[in-house]
Amino acid sequence: MLLTSPDRKEALSQVYVKALAACAGYATSVPEPDRDSVDLRIQAGGPRRPALDLQLKATTDIAERQDGLLPFRLSIKNYRDLREETQTPRLLVVLELPTNERRWMTVKSEKLVLRRRAYWLSLQIDHDEVVDQGTVTVRIPERNVLNVQALKDLMERSRTGDI
Repeated sequence: MLLTSPDRKEALSQVYVKALAACAGYATSVPEPDRDSVDLRIQAGGPRRPALDLQLKATTDIAERQDGLLPFRLSIKNYRDLREETQTPRLLVVLELPTNERRWMTVKSEKLVLRRRAYWLSLQIDHDEVVDQGTVTVRIPERNVLNVQALKDLMERSRTGDI
């Protein structure tokens, strides 16, 4: 294989979010180079031309849920970049994949199935700065499933400045 397992996870996280954006009627672009913890930008039309900047992650190893929260280890660089005050809201998106790589995606004559789901988190809300650690554990509310409706809601919050 040419792509490593982390490469395939990264590609699937992009495919997942791009599919949601396409269904919602939004455009996507990939900032190059990625020096600012933004893997994908989603843009909408209409008043104020809202957008979202996303840091995409994919994992087969989300720790056990605790009180409706999903613990996820994030590099301190990504954590700090996502906490930075910006005009365009920044979100962490974590795609949870099955442990068995053969179950990540199935193609059949009438459907394409990408297993599990992605969750979103804004680190600009209710997260304290962490100093002198290589990684930090963030806790993503289990209710923050990223689907088409959630993406539309987040984009509307971007439009109104409420995120």
